[in-house]
Amino acid sequence: MQEDTTPDFENDDLYEHHRFVATDGQVPLRVDKFLMNFIENATRNKIQQAAKAGNVLVNDVVVKPNYKVKPKDVVRVVLAYPPHENLLVAEDIPIDIVYEDDEVIVVNKPAGMVVHPGHGNYSGTLVNGLIHHIENLPKNSNERPGLVHRIDKDTSGLLVVAKTEYAMAHLSKQFFDRTTERLYYALVWGNIEEDEGTIEGNIGRSLKNRLQMDVFPDGEHGKHAVTHYKVIERLTYVTLVQCKLETGRTHQIRAHFKHIGHTLFNDERYGGNIILKGTTFTKYKQFVDNCFKVLPRQALHAKTLGFTHPTTGEFLQFNSEIPEDIEACLAKWRTYSEHSKLEEG
Repeated sequence: MQEDTTPDFENDDLYEHHRFVATDGQVPLRVDKFLMNFIENATRNKIQQAAKAGNVLVNDVVVKPNYKVKPKDVVRVVLAYPPHENLLVAEDIPIDIVYEDDEVIVVNKPAGMVVHPGHGNYSGTLVNGLIHHIENLPKNSNERPGLVHRIDKDTSGLLVVAKTEYAMAHLSKQFFDRTTERLYYALVWGNIEEDEGTIEGNIGRSLKNRLQMDVFPDGEHGKHAVTHYKVIERLTYVTLVQCKLETGRTHQIRAHFKHIGHTLFNDERYGGNIILKGTTFTKYKQFVDNCFKVLPRQALHAKTLGFTHPTTGEFLQFNSEIPEDIEACLAKWRTYSEHSKLEEG
């Protein structure tokens, strides 16, 4: 399921805000419920009001909220104003620039910063800062300046941005062909038995929770996704792993590791913000709560990024330090693990 938020200028009065194509396996479902599954932060009442106002179309025909969506239906939401994310405002936001030349810019994004405007975050994003720093950034197919990939709001780490149309086309093809190098560090719940392995399984929007992505091993839903991992450090009830992305699906690492029973540490959206492994002792609970306080987000960092430079043809590789919040959390777990070994000994 692919969302396209590009404005529709066929009608001078309406702009396309959302467009979805129902899959071949779509069961008959009311259009208001269908849209609630895919539009983040939308309420059923808002969708019903939009439908009653004639702003929900299926196959270019206005429908009522009780219309049943069928396989391959094209569902659109059109409103009388442009989507907020397309009304970009340049903002003087500090950006940690790792590398920059005439074609590309590599940035180290802090945790908590949204990459592009949308879904309630219309200012303070990386894109707002980029368009202040660089004029005339090329736009991708979703009208987002410079972006050829993205990382989640609460994930820290490296991101490459295209400064020219040529660089955007070149980098986009590299991501499509999977010739880029992307290594992440993640702290996950539990002791992963194997020293290294591969997680494979289609990733798509969860059928139960519209804010989560889910893994569909039989390939009925979602898109092909592959994550390779290697254990870096075992810390009793958690494991630090290096993840190499072969594909780049939304929430790929988060969904894949939850699927194999090793949810990311303090990943609230996927249930990692509760004690999933360990003891029942009150002292242990207090220790984990303290870890959550020093690392108030999912333990995921985009550590290494490599790609071929669009004009020179040179393969560039960049590495970033593990952020202070993850390091502070790891230090606590290392101390805990040492004490546990001493007690066992």
